Amino acid sequence: MTKNLTIDSVYNAAFKLKTIVRKTDLIHAENLGENIYLKTENLQRTGSFKLRGAYNKISKLSKEEKERGVVATSAGNHAQGVALTCKKLGIPATIFMPEHAPLSKVEATRSYGAEVILEGNNYDEAFQASQEYNKKHNKTFIHAFDDIDVIAGQATLGLEILDQLVDVEAVIVPIGGGGLISGIAFLIKSLKPDTKIIGVEAENAASMKKSIEEGKIADLDTVNTFADGIAVKKPGELTFEFVKEYVDEIVTVSEDEIASAVLELLEKQKLMCEGSGAVSFAAIKHGKVDVDGKKTVALLSGGNIDVNILSRIISRGLVKSGRNTTLNIELSDKPGELVAVSKIIADHGANVVRVDYNTSEKPNEIFSCVLNIKCETRNAEHEREIKKAFKEQGFKLI
Repeated sequence: MTKNLTIDSVYNAAFKLKTIVRKTDLIHAENLGENIYLKTENLQRTGSFKLRGAYNKISKLSKEEKERGVVATSAGNHAQGVALTCKKLGIPATIFMPEHAPLSKVEATRSYGAEVILEGNNYDEAFQASQEYNKKHNKTFIHAFDDIDVIAGQATLGLEILDQLVDVEAVIVPIGGGGLISGIAFLIKSLKPDTKIIGVEAENAASMKKSIEEGKIADLDTVNTFADGIAVKKPGELTFEFVKEYVDEIVTVSEDEIASAVLELLEKQKLMCEGSGAVSFAAIKHGKVDVDGKKTVALLSGGNIDVNILSRIISRGLVKSGRNTTLNIELSDKPGELVAVSKIIADHGANVVRVDYNTSEKPNEIFSCVLNIKCETRNAEHEREIKKAFKEQGFKLI
């Protein structure tokens, strides 16, 4: 099946996409790593790479298929790609999205003129609902990832990367259903086979990794990640074959690791990424991939983050990176203890933002309460230094 995708079809897609997509910048992020480059597809029109595959597929439909209108299923980014394409080409679009899809993605999709139907708790349940709907209405279905023309559109990113960094040695790509990494891996391995292609999934939605390990397509019971763009329970049949043939390695990252990556990209690179868009950098930041001495491209696949959860993601990222910490200290029932605590924190340059006494603990002869102190710290090493100082002064940390 993978043989149906050709280099020519990718070049044809790239030519077709010239009038609709941006050639996004490849940024040398020296402050994140000497050999780290960021492919900023989060700055693409509609905020993600999905426009590439959607436009390539829909533009190739027959007149009759276009007149019937199209149906798609999406967690949000494919939805916007399909909706904008259909607006440009004058095609009616009906798009199924999970009931809990980020409101920003739902509203953006509607703003392009598409009808949005919210069904199911995740992508897979929304997909099933779209299939039932289409049995009755017989429209043209545009799959989010398991389609050769969609994959060819996503593969145009591989052409751009090779053009922007001729001597690239490793490319790290997010994996949801697998359409993006299928196209990029096929293209780059075909033209520069010594380049390492590494996929990244959320730990709580690692359907492709499990499928490759088991040698057959796996269907997860549940997925639970704020990286909604890659929250897919089951990879595609086509994409499974592409990944099996062309991808060197798949790694996973935790929710905390994704959050800290979102935070660092925002703070150090001034780049807004959604969770699924930041997983490739999260894999680098947290040592999940060996990129020492290798010119490495981390693909930032999307930037459509819901501002309603952004503050929570930042808070989680601050904790993971050691920038925020809570010290739970057993205090002895004697004068001067609070002064001693304050002195340790002040001497080590931390900033106290909240103090609580927890008197619900059952007191005994050793302590009468637990003091909860929330501090702003510089990094994880600074946090460790403060905790060490407390232990050296005889305090017990819970």
